[in-house]
Amino acid sequence: MVLSPKLLAAIVLLFLLGSNEMRVAVARECQSPSHRFKGPCARDANCASVCQTEGFSDGKCARCFCVKKWKIANG
Repeated sequence: MVLSPKLLAAIVLLFLLGSNEMRVAVARECQSPSHRFKGPCARDANCASVCQTEGFSDGKCARCFCVKKWKIANG
Protein backbone atom coordinates (compact mmCIF):
# COMPACT_ATOMS: atom_id res chain seq x y z
CA MET A 1 0.00 0.00 0.00
CA VAL A 2 1.49 3.33 -1.11
CA LEU A 3 0.34 6.54 0.58
CA SER A 4 -0.16 9.61 -1.55
CA PRO A 5 1.99 12.64 -0.64
CA LYS A 6 -1.14 14.63 0.32
CA LEU A 7 -2.36 11.91 2.67
CA LEU A 8 1.10 11.53 4.21
CA ALA A 9 1.33 15.31 4.74
CA ALA A 10 -2.11 15.32 6.39
CA ILE A 11 -1.11 12.50 8.75
CA VAL A 12 2.12 14.27 9.73
CA LEU A 13 0.26 17.55 10.28
CA LEU A 14 -2.32 15.86 12.52
CA PHE A 15 0.47 14.19 14.49
CA LEU A 16 2.28 17.50 15.01
CA LEU A 17 -0.88 19.36 16.03
CA GLY A 18 -1.87 16.64 18.46
CA SER A 19 1.52 16.46 20.16
CA ASN A 20 1.95 20.17 20.99
CA GLU A 21 1.12 21.34 24.48
CA MET A 22 -0.63 24.65 24.84
CA ARG A 23 1.15 27.16 27.03
CA VAL A 24 -0.52 30.19 28.51
CA ALA A 25 1.42 33.25 29.63
CA VAL A 26 0.13 34.97 32.72
CA ALA A 27 1.27 38.50 33.47
CA ARG A 28 1.65 39.69 37.05
CA GLU A 29 2.14 43.29 37.99
CA CYS A 30 4.44 44.17 40.87
CA GLN A 31 4.38 47.65 42.39
CA SER A 32 6.92 49.45 44.53
CA PRO A 33 6.99 53.04 45.77
CA SER A 34 9.50 55.20 43.88
CA HIS A 35 12.67 56.07 45.79
CA ARG A 36 13.59 59.02 43.57
CA PHE A 37 10.28 60.77 42.81
CA LYS A 38 9.86 64.03 44.72
CA GLY A 39 6.77 66.18 45.16
CA PRO A 40 3.08 65.56 44.43
CA CYS A 41 2.29 62.99 41.75
CA ALA A 42 -0.04 64.68 39.27
CA ARG A 43 0.77 62.89 35.98
CA ASP A 44 1.45 59.20 35.36
CA ALA A 45 3.95 60.16 32.61
CA ASN A 46 6.20 62.03 35.06
CA CYS A 47 6.08 59.17 37.52
CA ALA A 48 6.77 56.63 34.73
CA SER A 49 9.86 58.48 33.49
CA VAL A 50 11.35 58.51 37.01
CA CYS A 51 10.46 54.83 37.51
CA GLN A 52 12.21 53.91 34.26
CA THR A 53 15.45 55.33 35.69
CA GLU A 54 14.92 52.94 38.62
CA GLY A 55 14.64 49.90 36.30
CA PHE A 56 10.86 49.63 36.14
CA SER A 57 8.72 49.56 32.99
CA ASP A 58 6.00 52.02 34.10
CA GLY A 59 4.73 54.18 36.93
CA LYS A 60 1.30 55.16 38.25
CA CYS A 61 0.28 58.11 40.35
CA ALA A 62 -1.18 57.57 43.74
CA ARG A 63 2.07 58.29 45.46
CA CYS A 64 4.21 57.41 42.41
CA PHE A 65 4.27 53.63 42.44
CA CYS A 66 6.68 51.99 40.01
CA VAL A 67 5.36 49.01 38.07
CA LYS A 68 7.11 45.96 36.64
CA LYS A 69 5.21 43.28 34.72
CA TRP A 70 6.37 39.68 35.00
CA LYS A 71 5.35 36.98 32.54
CA ILE A 72 4.86 33.57 34.07
CA ALA A 73 4.45 30.57 31.75
CA ASN A 74 1.81 27.99 32.65
CA GLY A 75 2.04 24.50 31.33
